[in-house]
Amino acid sequence: MPNTAQLEDFVTQVRRDILRQVHKVNSGHPGGSLGCAEFFTALYQEVMDYSTDFTMDGKNEDLFFLSNGHISPVFYSVLARSGFFPVEELNTFRLLDSRLQGHPTTNEGLPGIRIASGSLGQGMSAAIGAAETKKLNKDAHLVYSLHGDGELQEGQNWEAIMYAAGNKVDNLISSVDLNGQQIDGSTDNVLPLGNLREKFEAFGWDVLDVKDGNDITQVIEGLKEAKSRTGKGKPVCILLHTVMGNGVDFMMHTHAWHGKAPNDEQLETALAQNPETLGDY
Repeated sequence: MPNTAQLEDFVTQVRRDILRQVHKVNSGHPGGSLGCAEFFTALYQEVMDYSTDFTMDGKNEDLFFLSNGHISPVFYSVLARSGFFPVEELNTFRLLDSRLQGHPTTNEGLPGIRIASGSLGQGMSAAIGAAETKKLNKDAHLVYSLHGDGELQEGQNWEAIMYAAGNKVDNLISSVDLNGQQIDGSTDNVLPLGNLREKFEAFGWDVLDVKDGNDITQVIEGLKEAKSRTGKGKPVCILLHTVMGNGVDFMMHTHAWHGKAPNDEQLETALAQNPETLGDY
C-alpha cells in the first residue's frame, strides 16, 4: 500500500490531469472533479479490492459506480493511473470517437466503466442492483457509489434509498459529495437539502461523516470505518464534506467552476499550485 506522502502526490497529479483534460478541449467539469480527487485516490489506491483485468460482471471484486457522471475527469485520471488503461489516453478526453466521453459510457468499452452515468439520480439504483446480485451470487465483496449533493434533489434517489434499507442491502457503501454547490448556485439557494444525516437515518441507513473530505487520511479512515459497518443489516452512507475546486485557489468555494474550463493563463496559475509529481501524460 502507498504511504500518505505517495497518496498526496497521486492526488496532486490527478488534479493536474483534471485541469489539463478540461483545458485542452475548453469543455468539462473541473469543480466537482477537483473536490473528489482525494476520494477517488483513497478508493482506488487504498480501499477497494479490484482487478485491472476488467470484466463487466465484476465477480469476486469490489465494484464502484459513479452517479454524478459529469465529474468524469477525476474518474478517468484515477482509472488510468491505477492501471485500467494507458495514461496517454487522457489526451483524448471529450474528442470525437474517444473512449473518454464527457460523461462515462459503456458503448466505447472503456475498462473501469460499468454503467453510463450522468443522467442524474440513477446511480443509486444501479449500485443497489449490483449489490443484490453479489448477494445472490454468494459474493462477499462490496459495492461503492458516489453521488453529488445537488443530485439528491432527484426523486429517484429517495425511492432507491428507501428500497436499499427496506431490503437490507448491507453490502453497499454510498458516499455523498457534500460541497454545497451545484450548476447554478449553492444547494441552499437552489433547493435546500436539509439535514441529510437525519434523512438517511430516517430511511433506515447507517450514516457517518467525513468532516474533511479533502484530507486523504480522513477519507481513508472514513471508508474503512464504513466498510466495518457493512453486513449488519443496513446500507451505509458516507457524508463527505468537500470543497468544490479544491486545490486551485480561484476555483474553490464557488459554483462558477462547475462546468467551465480555465483559459491559458488560468491553467498556468492552477498548475503552479499543483506541481507535477508522477509525470504528465
